Amino acid sequence: MGLIRRRWFQIFASGLVLLYLVERALVSTGNPNYVPSVILLGAFLVPVSFTTYLYERLPDWEVSLPSLFVCFLWGGVVGTVVAGSLEYRVLLNLGFVPLLGVGLIEEAAKLIVPVVFYLLCRYRSEADGIVLGVATAMGFAALETMGYGFVTLLRSGGNLGVLDSVLLVRGLMSPAGHAAWTGLVCAVLWRERAKAGRPVLNWRVVGAFVTAVILHALWDTFNSLSSPGIIGWSIVELLSLAVALVSLTLLILRVREASKAPIPNASQT
Repeated sequence: MGLIRRRWFQIFASGLVLLYLVERALVSTGNPNYVPSVILLGAFLVPVSFTTYLYERLPDWEVSLPSLFVCFLWGGVVGTVVAGSLEYRVLLNLGFVPLLGVGLIEEAAKLIVPVVFYLLCRYRSEADGIVLGVATAMGFAALETMGYGFVTLLRSGGNLGVLDSVLLVRGLMSPAGHAAWTGLVCAVLWRERAKAGRPVLNWRVVGAFVTAVILHALWDTFNSLSSPGIIGWSIVELLSLAVALVSLTLLILRVREASKAPIPNASQT
């Protein structure tokens, strides 16, 4: 009964029901008007559920729902627009986008809105930083998944099975991807400010950002490989899983630390 009462579980379960109903309506009627609803629900289901989970998981933090919404929506939109524009310009100038460069661009773009909150010094604890960072990353991931889902649907000739596979994989992996990377950087950023009593950029913050970029690049690299044969495919999948596990573990460690850390006094900022 405890799980059923959790808001994140209620959102996830009800979202699955809604997604199923819309897909059944699409299959039975063939009406393409249902396609945007399928993509929207499939892309946002896990990101919204995971953001809500952290909202409930981290105690004694100050982030309001409007601030959370701003990070999710504005952070996601600004992040995808900035990242997409920069990646497009690099593609035009160089003819290719190095995967390390993609990781650098996207991880920096996702920090734009959280850094605004950071510089305003309104929210002070490490838990606040994690929630703001994860909300932004989940908005980014949801919008990115919508784009991938739409393109996949077009390329597959309207194959719903292929679309569902993309939405499922990208949705389930988003907490161990974008959320973990941005959450890690924001956790360290807020933690170091709490220690120093002022906004600070030190080697720990830079180290967290570099770690996020490398994990992001590795994830993109392994997911871009096409290995023939079951053995090659298994190795690539195991490497991708290893990156996901490392990323999620780093976020879990930050969440546990933030759950135990006292909230800094306003005078400290």
